[in-house]
Amino acid sequence: MADYSNIPDFDSLPAVKDMPEGCAWGVFDKDGKKDHLGCLNLLTPQVVQNALKEATDGTSVSLNWPIGAIQTPGFGRKGLVHNVINFHDTPLQIHGFDDEVEFNTQCSSQWDSLVHFAHQPSGKSYNNCQTSVDALTQNFGKYDSEKDLPTLNHWHDRGGLVGRGVLLDYRAWAETQGKKVDCFGPHRIKISELEEVAKWEGVEFKHGDILIVRTGFTEELGQMNAEQQEKAMGTHQTCGVEGNKESAKWHWNKHFSAVAGDAIAYETIPPLAEDGSVLGTEGLVLHQYFLSLFGMNIGELWDLKALSDTCKEKKRYSFLLTSCPLNVPGSVGSPPNALAIF
Repeated sequence: MADYSNIPDFDSLPAVKDMPEGCAWGVFDKDGKKDHLGCLNLLTPQVVQNALKEATDGTSVSLNWPIGAIQTPGFGRKGLVHNVINFHDTPLQIHGFDDEVEFNTQCSSQWDSLVHFAHQPSGKSYNNCQTSVDALTQNFGKYDSEKDLPTLNHWHDRGGLVGRGVLLDYRAWAETQGKKVDCFGPHRIKISELEEVAKWEGVEFKHGDILIVRTGFTEELGQMNAEQQEKAMGTHQTCGVEGNKESAKWHWNKHFSAVAGDAIAYETIPPLAEDGSVLGTEGLVLHQYFLSLFGMNIGELWDLKALSDTCKEKKRYSFLLTSCPLNVPGSVGSPPNALAIF
């Protein structure tokens, strides 16, 4: 297992032809083989062994929001379709049930894979991957045997994600500061504020941490009826971490193995250009840096209320985090199946 304890900081990353500063392609390549896991490589056995020390109480908290919590997901996505099958309606004629579910993996708690959102000017995903719908559609018998697509199914080859999770409870901190968090407006969380939250919690970041940011987004959305949800999400605006180059640099230099939050995009929508003008979705800065340039997976729409309550009760904001998405070859998004263990 390679030692990634001394990877370059943002300003020292080797230049990649035709790509912007901060492109980490090649950093995790080994023995001439192109990497497809990105920052998950930071979860080395030593990092995981140290993370295991966070689990001292034997209690766990699920971080998965119900798949059907939003009746009509944003951005034209399909909501949950749940079909229950009674065995009495089949030739089996026995007491029991099966069920079938159909859903867009972005409609509730999920991980974004490293091909979910490409670097928009080039159309390329992490580590110079340029794929297609046909290549990603991998039904029975059609598997990515070359393993050259940075999709989520490859997490299973490495045993999923196990590491030290850190909650920055921005919502709780903001309440102590008299700040109102507008979840359905372009509320931009500055890096200086994240640093203040960490200081307020007494948290010190460690190499390979999984950063989790709570805003209260899923909590507010979960209390609404379908009509209210559609109105709130119809603004196509959301709170989140401020999306700019300095924010991207901060995340890389902290050497997080992944990031997640309860907001719909982790970063603020709409994004802003450097001159302050409003951009469309194609201008999402952190999605391009994290997913396509860094190889840093993004978790969105996680349910963080119980985690917040548990951290407050225990007076500690770090824990053992486990996550293993569905093993669907070619998957560009998946429910996280995440647990925080104290």
